[in-house]
Amino acid sequence: MTRSAEARAVAEAPEAAAAESGTAVPAGLTATDTAAVSDALDMLGLDGCLPGLRHLSGRGFVAGPAFTLRYEPVDEGEPGPAGDFLDDVPPGSVVVIANEGRTGATVWGDVLSRVARHRAVAGTVIDGVCRDIGGSRAVGYPVWARGVFMRSGKNRVRLRAVGSTVEVCGVAVAHGDLVCADESGVVVVDRRQAERVAELVADIREREERIVTAALAGRSLAAARREFGYHGLARPVESKPWHP
Repeated sequence: MTRSAEARAVAEAPEAAAAESGTAVPAGLTATDTAAVSDALDMLGLDGCLPGLRHLSGRGFVAGPAFTLRYEPVDEGEPGPAGDFLDDVPPGSVVVIANEGRTGATVWGDVLSRVARHRAVAGTVIDGVCRDIGGSRAVGYPVWARGVFMRSGKNRVRLRAVGSTVEVCGVAVAHGDLVCADESGVVVVDRRQAERVAELVADIREREERIVTAALAGRSLAAARREFGYHGLARPVESKPWHP
């Protein structure tokens, strides 16, 4: 298949790769945005936002279980072949690559993107850099990373672990945790909290829609926010005792 044919196939495919594959993602997290997911985590006193990652290709909201990988550097003169893991990634998963934020050696390129897109992998998140971004964009494959660089990681880094808990942008990500990503960035939800987060996301989005509807109908934004509890959609703040 030519790249133009791949691009046409992508345009005809549904945006939510996770939904296509039947991956067990809570219904409330299949068509939302990372801002609402982040707010839900705040309300639960949890973290999961991955700072420093850029949305480089693809479009729309992606949600799927993490397929985790960890890379390590190799010493001068030691072999470090390209990681052969993609054949094991289930459809609907999000590939999460922990490369310790390295910006001088890539661990993802357009060959992987084209095959991953064909196999309905939902997207790739990299604590590091990727290359061949034009090829990823051509097929609409979603990628988030710290940036783009052209140099291969072969014989510079090597795949050390698959399916283990990894650290990405300072946040622990377990294999199977729910990864949510869009144009605003990436947030990870502990799989044990996914249903509760989905319930809160639905509530958040409903409140926000009511606020906007009321404001567009002529009500003051401040009053609409008060009525629908907007200021409570945030991380808990401990009340400090007042001392005269």
